[in-house]
Amino acid sequence: MRFGVVVFPGSNCDHDMYYALKKITGSKVDFIWHRESSLNEFDAVVLPGGFSYGDYLRAGAIARFSPILNEITRFVDKGKLVLGICNGFQVLTETGLLPGALMRNQDLRFICKHVYIRSENVSTTFTNVLNKRQVLSIPIAHGEGNYFIDEDGLKQIQDNNQIVFRYCDPSGDLLDTFNPNGSSDYIAGVINKKGNVLGMMPHPERAVEKILGSDDGRLILESIIS
Repeated sequence: MRFGVVVFPGSNCDHDMYYALKKITGSKVDFIWHRESSLNEFDAVVLPGGFSYGDYLRAGAIARFSPILNEITRFVDKGKLVLGICNGFQVLTETGLLPGALMRNQDLRFICKHVYIRSENVSTTFTNVLNKRQVLSIPIAHGEGNYFIDEDGLKQIQDNNQIVFRYCDPSGDLLDTFNPNGSSDYIAGVINKKGNVLGMMPHPERAVEKILGSDDGRLILESIIS
């Protein structure tokens, strides 16, 4: 399986993801400059975290117009896999490849810490080695991670089982004090209807070795490979 990691001006987690895929999982992986227009050689593409174009206007709003996004849309239509992490999640909502939007954190502060997330849908390509409601410890680092979707949209993604991860406490309970950014319905990650595009705010690539405080993130990468 061959992965591509997109690099935008301002990306800062691209090398982290490259390392996680190549050194931890042993996968083939290449960087993809955002001006490229072909993804024919790849099986899966990752939109990494960072601050594409400095997050001017709002997070992901400018990157959404990069040439590679047109090809990513075609890539998704072909059934290929796309994983958007943090800023990558923001870009995917800006393009409409995922529902909802990411707003400023409810306390208007940048948050960088380990959080707990609970797996809600383990029948996806991205979560198939996880157990239902398994709790993972994975770090976040964002200022605009407050996931918002209107009532009709929320009901739709609930009914379609598109909520993949929710913020929780260490025991897996959903509590406001463990919802770090104020996200609707504690949502930390969602998938598209087709099931081949996942966006999540926590950074699995920063939790692939015990020395980092957790290696729970590698389970997500291993799910994709399996």
